Amino acid sequence: MNGSKMLAVDLGGETIRALNGSMVAYEGQMSFKRQGISGGEGLRGALKRRIAGEGMTLMEISGQGTVYLASEATEVTLVPLTGDTLFVESESLLALDGNLQTGVHFVGLRGMGTGQGLATTKVEGHGTVAILSEGTAIVLEVTPQSPLCVDPHAYVCHHGQLQQDVVTDVNWRTVIGQGSGESVQFRYQGHGLVYVQPSERGGILEI
Repeated sequence: MNGSKMLAVDLGGETIRALNGSMVAYEGQMSFKRQGISGGEGLRGALKRRIAGEGMTLMEISGQGTVYLASEATEVTLVPLTGDTLFVESESLLALDGNLQTGVHFVGLRGMGTGQGLATTKVEGHGTVAILSEGTAIVLEVTPQSPLCVDPHAYVCHHGQLQQDVVTDVNWRTVIGQGSGESVQFRYQGHGLVYVQPSERGGILEI
């Protein structure tokens, strides 16, 4: 079940992974196991996340019944995967099917000075991912004829045959009247879908 601000997951012995602390209620017999910063990826995954600044902490939920998940009244969107890969900001990840694999995807060195956007979480396989957004997530299609640039603070996730680059644009920064420094944008080329939120997490990123 997909509500606007809460996700209800019916379990019949399966296992899912969810953001630690996102369980608001459950019915039936459930067990919860904290996975720590690695998100089930082991020590190597934990080290990669520390280097990348990704602070995702997941828990395993298994049992019989229904578990209700939410995070700070943000909107929930379900993204089905059929063997493809989803790249998502760690703070925008609410839950995923237990059989999906996670990892760290490095965006590029240009993001190192921003504190955000250096790396995103990679989810791949067959299953469903629940993502969070401040306001209803907006899905934008990218085609070879129409590349897309996104404010990193509004970026939620993307999937498809897309190339992601971190670029700077002085002109964009000048238009919005910010101070010195270059603004950072994510640029997507190829064919796929990019999810953005109608709200920014913070100010403009600089390098």
